[in-house]
Amino acid sequence: MDYIQYTFTVTPPEPGSDILISSIAEMGFETFENTDKGFVAYIPENLNSSVNLNDFTFEDFSYVFTQEIMAKINWNEEWEKNFDPVVIDDSCIIRAPFHTLNKKYKYDIIIMPKMSFGTGHHDTTWLMCKNMLDYDFKNKTVFDMGCGTGVLSILAKKLGAQNVTGNDIDEWSVENAIENCANNGCSDIKIVEGSSDLLSSKKNHYDVILANINKNVLKSYLPAFSGSLKSNAHLFISGFFKTDCAELINLASTHCFKLHKQELKNDWAMLIFQKV
Repeated sequence: MDYIQYTFTVTPPEPGSDILISSIAEMGFETFENTDKGFVAYIPENLNSSVNLNDFTFEDFSYVFTQEIMAKINWNEEWEKNFDPVVIDDSCIIRAPFHTLNKKYKYDIIIMPKMSFGTGHHDTTWLMCKNMLDYDFKNKTVFDMGCGTGVLSILAKKLGAQNVTGNDIDEWSVENAIENCANNGCSDIKIVEGSSDLLSSKKNHYDVILANINKNVLKSYLPAFSGSLKSNAHLFISGFFKTDCAELINLASTHCFKLHKQELKNDWAMLIFQKV
């Protein structure tokens, strides 16, 4: 499959690059690489005809872009050049298979991201992992919505969760997550393809739901999250900006959720709710 490479120059690069990435992420772009002046994004050539990047207007930054065909990208080689280990709270490391094992970290997670989201580098994944480290997952039943690489599912299992299910709407992500789970000795994690419909038959079933997606998808999934969580269970969400928190907190309150914790990192945010 051939890909189109878009090179974006964003002025100023931060937080403009993060905002623009969030805006175009649902168009079919499969990976992003930060640069000094903005970022590079890739999209399969067959999806490129539906992309319209001229309709966006932002008050705080401007952008220009170029595009070129990139034939048969070796994604593993690209990640190997750019993927450094991520350390969270000096107790968890997220690394690729080609990184040397460092036994000083209690939780060692091996991720080969390929074209899936979730290496710990993005602030939202980092926020989710950090707050998971402070939570008691022992014997919990967990659902990881939009699991990407499976990194959150793997961490939940390593933290003591008894049953973990991850899902993604993208077939490639499902395959990648299954591979990563196996590489971490977590083959008993169930990874399935699908959307929030998977929760419809799981009434009051889960102790924890993890969802690092985008704001609009989270808003649409809140009823399903509420219906499938046990009383007093917890919902971890991220994938949105700190300016979105008030809207999400208000909407969640209409679906039997009360705010348990809020944390920010740069312009990104994560929220933990308890079902009441």
